[in-house]
Amino acid sequence: MKRCVGILAVALFLGLSALAQAPQGSGWISLFNGKDLTGWKKNGDEKWVVEQGTILCESTANKYGYLTTEKTYKDFTLRLKFKGEAAGNSGVFLRSKILGIDPQHGPDIEGMQVEVDPSVGKHTGGLYESGGRGWVAQPTAEGEQALKPGEWNELEVSVHGAHIVTQLNGTKIVDFTDPAPKFTDGVIGLQIHTGGGVKMRWKDIYLKPE
Repeated sequence: MKRCVGILAVALFLGLSALAQAPQGSGWISLFNGKDLTGWKKNGDEKWVVEQGTILCESTANKYGYLTTEKTYKDFTLRLKFKGEAAGNSGVFLRSKILGIDPQHGPDIEGMQVEVDPSVGKHTGGLYESGGRGWVAQPTAEGEQALKPGEWNELEVSVHGAHIVTQLNGTKIVDFTDPAPKFTDGVIGLQIHTGGGVKMRWKDIYLKPE
């Protein structure tokens, strides 16, 4: 009986811990259940697996790869955590669309990307428009120092109309109002950049539609 009570207590503690990770307030939905990739779609030949309650992405084919939501979103606040375990570049895509597959480079995508890099000074939290203008907003000098290499980092992205704000570990990185917005809705995507070497973990992915 004592053993059963102990197991129940551990299970209850883990359950409460999981609930405690959710953002405060109502309206938040979890995009990742911690067990499998339900609600997500793999695009390309790169590795996307669930391991120890996290999404692990890793270069295998040396091409672009994307894990995208099955649903599309317009205006929202997104919160997630990431940890780089290798030098390769990654990103979070907003209001995006997979256009097709290039045999040499992998999937083609268009949309606004929030840069995610495992190294300080590589513009993590900046905004890059894929299939369009390229960089539209880069971090402030303070923002460039907000990354915690090799640790879990908290990223928040607020998307309302033409206004996009990103925060990394509580530091505002960019506050950008798009003078010529091209993308109004689409999927949310996690990226493996071509070039090889990417190994990134993701967890605690929550979204609040507006």
